[in-house]
Amino acid sequence: MASPRGDRPQPYRVLVSEAMLQQTQVATVVSYFKRFMERFPTIQDLSESDEQEVLQLWQGLGYYSRARNLRRAAQIIIQEFNSQIPPEVQQLMTLPGIGRYTAGAIGSIAYGKRAPILDGNVTRVLCRLFAIRENPQDKATRTTLWTLAEKILPRKHCGDFNQSLMELGATICLPRNPACLLCPVRRFCKAFDQGIQNEIPPAKKSKPTPLEHRWTFLIRDPMGRVLIEQRPPKGRWAAMWQFVTIHADTEPVEKSLGRLPVPVISKSLKKLGEVKHQLTHRRYRFEVFEIRARASVCTGRRWMLRLELDELPMSKPQLAITAMIQE
Repeated sequence: MASPRGDRPQPYRVLVSEAMLQQTQVATVVSYFKRFMERFPTIQDLSESDEQEVLQLWQGLGYYSRARNLRRAAQIIIQEFNSQIPPEVQQLMTLPGIGRYTAGAIGSIAYGKRAPILDGNVTRVLCRLFAIRENPQDKATRTTLWTLAEKILPRKHCGDFNQSLMELGATICLPRNPACLLCPVRRFCKAFDQGIQNEIPPAKKSKPTPLEHRWTFLIRDPMGRVLIEQRPPKGRWAAMWQFVTIHADTEPVEKSLGRLPVPVISKSLKKLGEVKHQLTHRRYRFEVFEIRARASVCTGRRWMLRLELDELPMSKPQLAITAMIQE
């Protein structure tokens, strides 16, 4: 299978693939999709899964709320929809993590419903086809684009049509330097006709991205194990695991050692390096330190050997920090 999207696949496969494809490219998703389907081949399997295992399989794909929402959606489908993924857009939109775009993709691809879609690629295609110069994120423009997306849908084969639109935007109608001479709908494109395809959609105004500074500690006990903690059940990287991490302040790191959950030997403090991580609206800088604990007594956290860490779901920056550990 070249990609998670196929020719009228099973609704469950479409549900999983569309959840993974939210804000993520097909090439990145393929291997994750394959592993996920091997472990959870049916919606019943997913509904009975352990959240930690789902997050571990999702590890590295990012936007982990998608994984938790997908698992919860599977449970709701089992409980409220008689184990059948609903075909109607309005029903699909009642499920966690499924908005109008994802519902339209599932309805059209899995069930052939005449349901429009509007992701980033389709938005760009429509803006150029109809020479829409306004910001596609504005509410009025967004409404216009949804109307156009529905208007151009054929009466049959809507899933194929929607997938073709997405593929056109991903491979031909690119954000920069679109391959107009290869475009199969070039003769219908008002932007190309007017020579303004590179001006549409208008470039987003850049905003300063805030930087959050963290200190992360690889705290070792006398047995050589490291201390890890689970993040809160809500928020960024929810329910995943990390090394002891605290907000950095303006004082030297040595003065923060009293904020650690166990007594430590301050003279053993050693900096191992830094990890930088970029999200859509935020940047992180983790300064990583190693330090020895005076004892192994610690409640609410775990002492673990390096090899044991591979079984726990961790975010990308924490995985990079894990790579710094030496047994």
